[in-house]
Amino acid sequence: MMKEYIKINPADNVAVAITPLSKGTAIEIDGKTITLVTDIPAGHKVALQDIAAGENVIKYGFPIGHVLHDVKEGSYLDHNDIKTNLAGQLDYSDIKIKGVTAEKESAPELTFEGYERKDGQVGIRNEIWVIPTVGCVNGIVKQIVDRLNEETGAEGVDGIFGFPHNYGCSQLGDDHENTKKILRDMVHHPNAGGILVVGLGCENNQPKVFEEFCGDYDRDRVKFMVCQEVEGDEVEAGLEILRGLYDNAKGLKRTTVPASKLRIGLKCGGSDGFSGITANPLLGAFSDFLCGTQGGTTVLTEVPEMFGAETILMERCADDKLLNQTIDLINNFKQYFLSHGEPVGENPSPGNKAGGISTLEEKALGCTQKSGKSPVYGVLEYGERIHNHGLNLLSAPGNDLVASTALAAAGCQMVLFTTGRGTPFGTFVPTMKVSTNSGLAERKPAWIDFNAGVLVEDESMDEVLARFVKYVIEVASGRFVNSEKSGIHEISIFKNGVTL
Repeated sequence: MMKEYIKINPADNVAVAITPLSKGTAIEIDGKTITLVTDIPAGHKVALQDIAAGENVIKYGFPIGHVLHDVKEGSYLDHNDIKTNLAGQLDYSDIKIKGVTAEKESAPELTFEGYERKDGQVGIRNEIWVIPTVGCVNGIVKQIVDRLNEETGAEGVDGIFGFPHNYGCSQLGDDHENTKKILRDMVHHPNAGGILVVGLGCENNQPKVFEEFCGDYDRDRVKFMVCQEVEGDEVEAGLEILRGLYDNAKGLKRTTVPASKLRIGLKCGGSDGFSGITANPLLGAFSDFLCGTQGGTTVLTEVPEMFGAETILMERCADDKLLNQTIDLINNFKQYFLSHGEPVGENPSPGNKAGGISTLEEKALGCTQKSGKSPVYGVLEYGERIHNHGLNLLSAPGNDLVASTALAAAGCQMVLFTTGRGTPFGTFVPTMKVSTNSGLAERKPAWIDFNAGVLVEDESMDEVLARFVKYVIEVASGRFVNSEKSGIHEISIFKNGVTL
């Protein structure tokens, strides 16, 4: 039986409607009867007491902003009634780590069927990728990919894909470095059994320099071609190289490997009032399970959506060095906003508001639940690859495409993507959509892979987590998610500076 409402934390002065509630409905909370004075849409907030103008609204046990006017008990509260408390950079010198340790509950060691690479990484897909160093050769890349797909039907591999982007030239400073880092990370990613890097020759991202930037790579698995250096038809030349990579890759087989080899990205997009109640806590429970009992790795990003909940993550850092890195992670991203003359609390989106989220603090407190309760063992800059097991934090914006690409580039073999509004997007690794509510799963079965909405219906977290772990292992072992079935594989690179 679906609940009608939920009070998330004993300290909260609001509850969340699980189903639409009508004016005049009496609800029982903490032994008190509250009569609703307005209708409350599903996923939205109802005041559990009178709240005076300027007083904080408490949800998840933390302030999510203050009310702009007096609010009566039983009233509906949304973004028109609440204002963020967020401002600029903060001094976190009083934050102390709490010495959180990962839960080491005994659990059978899980395995999956993956592709072991020469560098020790394990891929969950065996795809053929064509990566342009610069947007000028996007058309060439498309022709090469289309031709090989026509010839082979991708038989024996998990797909043949090109990854067009707009960058690689006319960029300076950090933008140029960001492009190089993301493309380099793709070259080293284990989900590809063969990679052809296609350059033009005159771009800022010079192919020879970029090849050196990639460092030590598997020369049997990765090849380079510079179009301006090819005599004659560069499409045919590229196709000939790709045929060789394809022939090598299609002979590779999956082997049984431990779940400790899994690196999973945690992302949310199109969040709603259920995100912090169902899907995000499910990912948090999964993260704790993978990191704590299996020795695996998860990565949380979307730094602007940590604002207002950042101290929770800071207190869980494994040591003072990680604490200082996390403080820099937060304040550097706030400075990025401020340097462009933008407020740090300019969030949530229209879709978030329609779904019941009123302020960035409310969004952040729901968003960070994807990290569970595990300690933070790594803090990564944008474009940096994972080097520590356990929970990691990654610098990237909240934008779905950019953040998901950054997670995959860090080395995640898949991205778990919770959503209350829905999206068809998929980055260059399997992007599993987890719905926060059952209605979305029913309306968009071609988008949603797993429904976490049952957590407010008739299933316990333990039951749902067990099913979810089984499904993740199946996907890691080769089962396609919906975005893959639709042929959606995209990248998006973070840009901050000028274009020449």
